[in-house]
Amino acid sequence: MSTDAVAVLGFVALFALMLLRVPVGMAMGLVGVSGFGYLVGGTPALKLVGQTSMRTVTDYTFGVIPMFLLMGTFVSNSGMSRDLFRAANGFVGHLRGGLGIATVAACGGFAAICGSSVATAATFSAVA
Repeated sequence: MSTDAVAVLGFVALFALMLLRVPVGMAMGLVGVSGFGYLVGGTPALKLVGQTSMRTVTDYTFGVIPMFLLMGTFVSNSGMSRDLFRAANGFVGHLRGGLGIATVAACGGFAAICGSSVATAATFSAVA
């Protein structure tokens, strides 16, 4: 079978699995490993799965992002984000578009403390 036919069959299998309510990540992984295993062989496909999962688990980014989100949760629950937003709103709230400017200013202040735009967005989406 040609590589184009394998790709088309893979897309059909992916959509069929998603219609059967298999989680998208699991469906994509199953179809991808099966197609790669068909084209190259079973042993290289399984080696690729092992190397990719190990590389993902040991990646620095995936260890740091949950810590930034945890810090955002701590700051949000402590009320510091609300106070930071009130201070920024007190400075620029009277201007035209003051709510948006205050949100951006408070996000900038929190991002300087936290260092993560993901945690900042998660925190101030609830506050603003």
